[in-house]
Amino acid sequence: MGMSNPFARARYLLSAHTARQLPVEGGREVAFAGRSNAGKSSALNAICQQNALARVSKTPGRTQQLVYFDLPPFADIYLVDLPGYGYAKVPKEMQEHWQAFIADYFETRRSLSGLVVVMDIRHPLKEYDQQMLGYAVRRGIPAHVLLTKADKLSRGAAGNVLLQVRRDLAAMFGDAVSVQVFSGESKQGVDEARSVLHGWLELATAKRAT
Repeated sequence: MGMSNPFARARYLLSAHTARQLPVEGGREVAFAGRSNAGKSSALNAICQQNALARVSKTPGRTQQLVYFDLPPFADIYLVDLPGYGYAKVPKEMQEHWQAFIADYFETRRSLSGLVVVMDIRHPLKEYDQQMLGYAVRRGIPAHVLLTKADKLSRGAAGNVLLQVRRDLAAMFGDAVSVQVFSGESKQGVDEARSVLHGWLELATAKRAT
């Protein structure tokens, strides 16, 4: 399983509250963003075939930090979990620090090679989602949308949402953002999501840690 799915070896590395705590630049990383309750933790867990890689936080929006996972045996290859603050009941100055940190991360982080935005297929493209996609598109970083919890809709209904979101994304961002249907429950779309990450992280040619 480890060879067929390189993400199965993902493991927690560190949590960063400030830019100084981020790993040294030089590798490649893909960030995951999503509003609280969008299904981001389940998506990460499904992609990595691990039940508790991204622990589903009991208090939505509480953890204001970037969580890094590394991918042994690859050197300097990371998945980064960006907390969503959909329902965050956090003090205003904490939220401002956080938004400044995230904006700075998107503007200056050279290792950032792609952004996955996870959205509940029943509530897609909210303001937070558009903001995150905007950060990536302005910087010229590829972005990919996972419409999660697709198992909650019929196939036909899910297909209709996919077409509508594709249309909306094209109107907002041209062809800079791709989108797919996804379910951590039924595993629909998991292989497709892995192959997007595989390409962005250049795993086929990535150097291995010595």
